[in-house]
Amino acid sequence: MTVLFADITGSTQLFKMVGDANAREIERVWLEQVRELLPRFEGQLVKTIGDEVMCVFPSADAGVLAASAMQAAVTAAPPAGYDITLHIGLNAGDVLVEEGDMFGDTVNIAAYLTSVAAPEQIVLTEQTYAFLSEPLKVVTRPILRTTLKGQTAVVIVYQVLWKTDRAEITDSFFAERSQHLIPSDGGGLVLHYRGKSLHLNHLRPRAMLGRHSSCDIVVLDASVSRQHARVELQNMHFYLIDQSINGSFVIFEDRPEVEVLRRDLRLEGAGRIFLGRNFRQERPEFIEFSRDRRALFRV
Repeated sequence: MTVLFADITGSTQLFKMVGDANAREIERVWLEQVRELLPRFEGQLVKTIGDEVMCVFPSADAGVLAASAMQAAVTAAPPAGYDITLHIGLNAGDVLVEEGDMFGDTVNIAAYLTSVAAPEQIVLTEQTYAFLSEPLKVVTRPILRTTLKGQTAVVIVYQVLWKTDRAEITDSFFAERSQHLIPSDGGGLVLHYRGKSLHLNHLRPRAMLGRHSSCDIVVLDASVSRQHARVELQNMHFYLIDQSINGSFVIFEDRPEVEVLRRDLRLEGAGRIFLGRNFRQERPEFIEFSRDRRALFRV
């Protein structure tokens, strides 16, 4: 199957700009656009994930043509009258089917490609490009290199040039950047605290840490603010974002302690997070973090 993910760009900001009701109406109208065009390409809507849709097609050609039609539809007829952009990822290969849903590396890689696609872009794997007919290969170009989850070889990511106006297309210097790699899927993040684990990935991209009972991880210590800090996925990386009075302290496996006060810190590898107290103070509580070996974009 050819798996396609399409996502509205900047949906969080969209809700802030137009309000919840209008944003939900935009999503509803856009979903109707997707449903209407799928039969033309023998496509099937598998599921929606927030403002993202997952569809499958019987061939790479059908998937590329459907993706181009989606982009053209929101350009020609902005949903509910609001201009939006999409970023779309495609991948062809074997899928696991279970109770109407689909799983496996093919699906996860398509989701990953969607995350690295820029607004108005359609990107696909080298393998998917190989399945395309010659007329569609002509309107597809290599733009990026990356390492896919579970692989060691560097692969090429291709872009579909769905626009007819060449002035709208940015020149690519792909051939001149042989070592230029985009971030690969490094896996999700796991937070461990008092015998419990919380897994973060693109389906659950953030967790609140603090003293209040509404937090995802509750640390009952007087030095910890009610909503002390959050761990959040931004693009391909996880960050600790402190919003507390006393700050946070992070110890990485291979680095000295780092203090984080009203700023953010990228969480790399594994280590410990101390809220409100550093590790030298008497018996401070800490949250362990480590990368999840499973795909960050598994769905």
